[in-house]
Amino acid sequence: MEIEFDRQRSFGWLINVVANDASKTFDNELKKHGLTVALWPTLMCLWEEEGVTQRDIAAKSKVENSTTTRTLDKLEALGLVERQADPNSRRSFRIYLTDKGRALEHELLPIPANVNQQLLRTLDLEEREEMIRLLQKLVEKI
Repeated sequence: MEIEFDRQRSFGWLINVVANDASKTFDNELKKHGLTVALWPTLMCLWEEEGVTQRDIAAKSKVENSTTTRTLDKLEALGLVERQADPNSRRSFRIYLTDKGRALEHELLPIPANVNQQLLRTLDLEEREEMIRLLQKLVEKI
């Protein structure tokens, strides 16, 4: 039995095209602030909650722990985060934003909102809501 594949109807291909476009646009905007899209998930997690562990950040942002280590190293070098000893474990650290890292939140949050708005502009409100609902359902299972 031969399996037919139509790239134009492939969920994986379609979502990849949309994600790559969004990522490229977003990354270009972040570069204006000396950042990259790779640093974004960690910053978002810390703006939501500081004092978490590296493992917490990796789980919340759905990124590998080793990737989170490198990201935190970069953010620390940029003066945006600091690691503090975890009082409950000698082997782990709690991650906190610096004042500079906290200040970026209000400056940067409009960027992804604008990128999302541009991406979804061809859909009506009901279609947008349904798209978000379905994607949330898929992400929940990852």
